[in-house]
Formats: sequence, C-alpha cells, structure tokens
Amino acid sequence: MNSRINKQVDIRELGLIEYQAAWDEQERLFATIVNEKLLNRSRPSAEQQPTSNYLLFCEHPHVYTLGTSGHEDNLLVDEARLNQEFGATFFKIRRGGDITYHGPGQLVGYPILDLDNFFTDIHRYMRLLEESIILTMADYGLNAGRIDGSTGVWLDYDGGPNPRKICAMGVKASRWVTMHGFALNVNTDLSYFGHIVPCGIADKAVTSLAVELGHPVPLTEVAGRVQGHMADLFEMNLVTRAEIRTLLA
Repeated sequence: MNSRINKQVDIRELGLIEYQAAWDEQERLFATIVNEKLLNRSRPSAEQQPTSNYLLFCEHPHVYTLGTSGHEDNLLVDEARLNQEFGATFFKIRRGGDITYHGPGQLVGYPILDLDNFFTDIHRYMRLLEESIILTMADYGLNAGRIDGSTGVWLDYDGGPNPRKICAMGVKASRWVTMHGFALNVNTDLSYFGHIVPCGIADKAVTSLAVELGHPVPLTEVAGRVQGHMADLFEMNLVTRAEIRTLLA
C-alpha cells in the first residue's frame, strides 16, 4: 500500500463570496497541491509526503460563467446590461461545460482533490460527483438522475415530459488535480437563468430544491448531506475547519 495516499479532505465553508475571490482561492489551493506533487518527484520515495485535498462550499453574488467549450451567444444580454440592470458579472473560465449562472441560494461546491489519492479516472470522478447530488435529492424524496450526453443532475430525466436540471457541473483537471465543480439550485432565483441558454441546452428547463418541495431549505443542511454522500462515495475522511484567511474580492 502507498503510504503517501491521503484521503483526508479539508472542508472550507466560504459563505457568500465574490466569484473572483473564490476563483483565486481555488487557484491558490490547486497550486499548493501541484507544488506538493512536484516536490515529491524530487525526493527519494522514503521522504515523499502526502498531498492535500480540499472541498470548498460557498454561495456567489449574481454571476455568469462560460466554460472553454461554451459559446458566448448563449449569453442572451450584453455584459453592460447584466451589470446595470441585474447586478450580475460575467467570467470566461477554464473548465468544461458551457454557460451557467451562480447566485444567492445556490450551493456551489469546489472539490480541489489530488485524484492520485483516490483514483485516476475523470469519467468516474464526474459520475461520483453526480451520484452525490442524486443521493442528496433522494434524501428529500426526489427521483433525480442523468441524461445521456448532458453532464449534471436532472429531474424527470428518464423520458418524462418535463426534464429539468437541478445541478450543473463543470470541472478542470491537471496533473490529476481537480478544480471547479458543481452548482446545486437550492433556493435559487431561477429568473436569472432567463438571461442565458443554460449549459447551452435550449429545450430543457432548470429547477431548484425549493421549487420542487414547495418551501425553502437551509443551505447548510443540504451542504451537510452532500458532504456525507461524497465522503461515502469517495471514501473520504472529511475535516471541517473555519476558514480564517481573508479573501478579497
């Protein structure tokens, strides 16, 4: 057994945080892990150290993000109007997927993991992220699942008349270290999705946990359930710590 395998994951609860500040924090932690891996390469096997893993949870003010495989035409209003009328910002980012929206009431999760600590399989990684959300939806009595060719988690996914996405996903991985993650609509104002073609899919709707249940749900409660399912699926040892760094927007 490799003694350097580390399944401990440091959970950081960032609260409501500007997108740029969360992105900068992801980049910092990502670079930390990559540097740890590079240092290990220069050491004898007996002196190599375990690499770190992090799981960030947060909300963002209104923001739209466009992935590397996306099309800017899927943003239906110009950036100036987004900011002036809707108080939203726009970012082009280095992750998979098309365009999506983040805002208050949405649970955003950013796993920054060294997959060498778990498994080196991006397809499996994405499916387990989806499964953690599917199991969380089942906790609330909702039958969620996947639609072939459409990453993320859906309701009415199995040929029903009204397929609707409840969780979007987009990730980046380099040297088997992951960034970005998922956005689960909990108490999200869904009207903001009307300014984009969500994930580039024009013929399907979006929904939220609050809409499906008919009442709002505490974000911290949902986060706890997602964390529990991720811990089981990935065989993680979760460690929760207060985030003490000052993150500047």
